[in-house]
Amino acid sequence: MGTISKSTNSLAFFFNHYSHLRVSSNAQFFYYYCRCFSATSAKTPNSGRRNVESPNQFLKSVRDRCRSRSFRNLDDALGVFDRMLRMHPLPSLMDFNQLLGAIARMKHHSTVITLIKEMELSGIAPNDYILTVLINCFCHLNRMDFGFSILARILKLGFQPDCIILTTLVKGFCIQGKITEAVKLVNKMEKIGYKPDIVTYGTIVNCLCKIGKTGEAIGLLRKMEERNLELNLVLYSTIIDSLCKDRLVTEALTLFSEMTNRGIQPDVFTYNSLIQGLCNFGRWKDVTKQLNEMVERKIMQDVRTFSILVDALGKEGMLTEAEEVFDVMIQRGLEPNVVTYNSLIDGYCLQNRMHEAIKVFNMMVQKGCSPCVVSYSILINGYCKNRKIDKAMSLFREMCTKGIFPSVATYSTLIGGFCRVGRPKIALELLHKMQACGQPPNLQTCAILLDGLCKNLHFIEAMALFKEMEDKRLDLNIVIYNILIDGMCNAGKLTTASELFNALPTKGLQPNVWTYTIMMNGLCKEGLLNEARDLFEKMEENGCSPNHFTYNTIIQGFLQHNETSWAVKYLHMMLGKGFSANATTVTILIDLMSTNRADKTLQDFFQISM
Repeated sequence: MGTISKSTNSLAFFFNHYSHLRVSSNAQFFYYYCRCFSATSAKTPNSGRRNVESPNQFLKSVRDRCRSRSFRNLDDALGVFDRMLRMHPLPSLMDFNQLLGAIARMKHHSTVITLIKEMELSGIAPNDYILTVLINCFCHLNRMDFGFSILARILKLGFQPDCIILTTLVKGFCIQGKITEAVKLVNKMEKIGYKPDIVTYGTIVNCLCKIGKTGEAIGLLRKMEERNLELNLVLYSTIIDSLCKDRLVTEALTLFSEMTNRGIQPDVFTYNSLIQGLCNFGRWKDVTKQLNEMVERKIMQDVRTFSILVDALGKEGMLTEAEEVFDVMIQRGLEPNVVTYNSLIDGYCLQNRMHEAIKVFNMMVQKGCSPCVVSYSILINGYCKNRKIDKAMSLFREMCTKGIFPSVATYSTLIGGFCRVGRPKIALELLHKMQACGQPPNLQTCAILLDGLCKNLHFIEAMALFKEMEDKRLDLNIVIYNILIDGMCNAGKLTTASELFNALPTKGLQPNVWTYTIMMNGLCKEGLLNEARDLFEKMEENGCSPNHFTYNTIIQGFLQHNETSWAVKYLHMMLGKGFSANATTVTILIDLMSTNRADKTLQDFFQISM
């Protein structure tokens, strides 16, 4: 494996630095190891089927199937393993290696552990490759402690761990999101003489991008550059994709240019990332440029490319163009997948063209593409927006009948739909049904229902839901409190609203601009203008800057109570901040002027402003 000769020193290194990960005793380790063995039977009966092929033919077909990943399912692979284990003489360890690797790639990591243990019980001593597979499986099962125990075993058996084994452990830390631990392990690898390769660094780059630390990933890329490691397409494409997801598309294009200048040719994945990023900003000229470049480089657009375009055009309301892209895709012999269909359906729903949306949905079914929970949720949302709640419920029942389980988003959409049509009690029943079906609502679901209950004047139910959320220790944010405070203010329950507002610091929350604006609106409605003015000042003292909604709210409050001098003062302040009066404020002002109810202060303001 590796070239380091001092295995004892290596063993000491790992056990010194990762003692916190090791199991307390070998007994504990082998308890888990054997428990995996007893939990899953590796044997699959042959059902009396006669095998007519020779052992050599059989093993050749196994190798071919491992390379092509053509096992039908786990049972199929287990049947092969069972036959191999009963062969005389036994197949080579290389054949077992390939099969175990194939099963690991199918993500049946616990089963691989079981099979390796069965091999040992059958007298087959695992080699370094099999033990590396075992480390990989433990890492995927979030058992880094067992992974390091296997490393210790490798060293005791006299094998020298290479960069692949240590990269596997690095990947294990990355799978758990422990990027700091992964970086520390790489640094320690270097100290004892191992040179991390492109795969090791690539593993960390991939992890950094997945957790949104793209800047650090670029820093690591530069470090690799300094060490004269040959940068490849995967590294660049991973970072370009992450930059696009971070909406840093200009930076992504710069990195793309750097990559091509190095002679590294992009692939369809790289272009898809850039096209998605450009579409998010509506940079259609640049999108066209990238598509033309793909043609020049003879890189064929795939289903994802077309799906991105259909989705982006649909969201922009450019449905004619989305339809044209959809048609071109079919003309090129590419079959739209469920994502493509969903994108087109969503485009129609956004434009309230439900008839066309249903036509695309039906076409998808006719073409043999099965709708998913997202397909149904998009249509349900479309009907809810159009206040056609009965049609939405019909689709909900249909998806349940077909064995498609509603998601949190599906329930949230329906709950919002029932609230929108003034049927909040059914929305509340849906929440209970959702919980009974083992689908816990998230904070957004609760916020939608809370808002619906308040707007439909069901305050007892709203407070009961709020209390339930507190009892379940949901991480209530300021949005939830804003909804409830607004509901109480609109209902004239200013005392309750004030109590909620004043309790925010004890909940570890700070009022935001909307919280202050909501409370000012409630105070103005009740004619408590001095209190509203004090709150405005307190807001600024607390470092929360008023926005145009805040100014318009307090101005309208003073105007409606004929306190024009204060209204004019805030009008001047608002204009000085670069904000303008909204339609409601303008209407009140025009009404005052047209009915000759405006006093001299207001008249002077209009003369100066004009």
